[in-house]
Amino acid sequence: MFPPGPSIRKNARVTSPRNLLDDTLARVQPLSDDAMAQARERQALLTKPAGALGVLEEVSIQLAGIAGTCPPPAPASPAVAVFAGDHGVLAQGVSPWPQEVTVGMVENFRAGGAAVNVLARACGAVVRVIDVGVASEVIGDDTVLARNVRRGTADLATGPAMSREEAEQAIAVGIDVADQLADAGHDVLLTGDMGIGNTTPSACLLAALTGTPADVVTGRGTGIDDETLALKTQVVAGAVARLRPDADPIDVLAEVGGLEHAGIVGLIIGAAARRVPVILDGVIAGSAALVAQAISRDSIAYCLAGHRSVEPGHRAALAKLELRPLVDLDLRLGEGSGATLAFPLVRAAALILDEMATFDSAGVANKDN
Repeated sequence: MFPPGPSIRKNARVTSPRNLLDDTLARVQPLSDDAMAQARERQALLTKPAGALGVLEEVSIQLAGIAGTCPPPAPASPAVAVFAGDHGVLAQGVSPWPQEVTVGMVENFRAGGAAVNVLARACGAVVRVIDVGVASEVIGDDTVLARNVRRGTADLATGPAMSREEAEQAIAVGIDVADQLADAGHDVLLTGDMGIGNTTPSACLLAALTGTPADVVTGRGTGIDDETLALKTQVVAGAVARLRPDADPIDVLAEVGGLEHAGIVGLIIGAAARRVPVILDGVIAGSAALVAQAISRDSIAYCLAGHRSVEPGHRAALAKLELRPLVDLDLRLGEGSGATLAFPLVRAAALILDEMATFDSAGVANKDN
């Protein structure tokens, strides 16, 4: 039912990142109003009370708008794109986990032993890992793409995490990955992430782009104690206070974000340009999606929220994105775990619209007869 699909290019090179971003943005179009209207009309004819399938009905309508046809094709070849990067802010003591865990987990993904690998196998998805900013050297192969922009970000507590050019280059990597996955036949993309310390830049992006105070959006990440949480919150508040009032979204990303965030931004925009739906994972993806939203509001119409993270900032992200999570299981792992769990629901929504009988075809009387 779920073919693995061919591997994507391992060593693609992206030139003129700004031009690639501009060209991709020009191809992002609003969802099809006609297809969504047809989907709403068809939902009203199916053998059920109106609205009885709740959010699944809305998902089916969104998928019709994305595909530009009703009923939309049911996604059958999902791919999880796990963007990996390290963070200089780890030097501030915001996490008890050592930086070496990031590259260790990249190897775990490669071997198929991580949670996202298990969950991806359960839903028929392939996993592709993109080294966009790991501090250690990573060898590329069919599963792991070596696309490193820089060996980890700088310490955002003391200055910009990266240059604007590096942020644009990492966004371009994400766009290129979206194109490659779409070319390989994958019809829905799931976001994943790996990077020790990456909830700190996520909280920075959340605070900066939603206007929510640092103490509201900063969470415990991998389970830090009260003292470390207070330090982390202070770091987030200080970094966000440094942002210029006129900073554009890419400037914000460069100042306080992460390279994996930038990769996810590119994946979202690139998928939207190809009219491919994206299932977002948790707080890392949510904070990256806020950047994508600020760059291209239409791109978020192609996104579905896979789940609601227990990280407090994720609620602020979902509210600003106007996305309703499909799963709420107290997850806080990342990797793409929530997105993979949500995929069967997304596929089921499309199948309902396509395969479910109407009152007329089934010969069933409805309340209006």
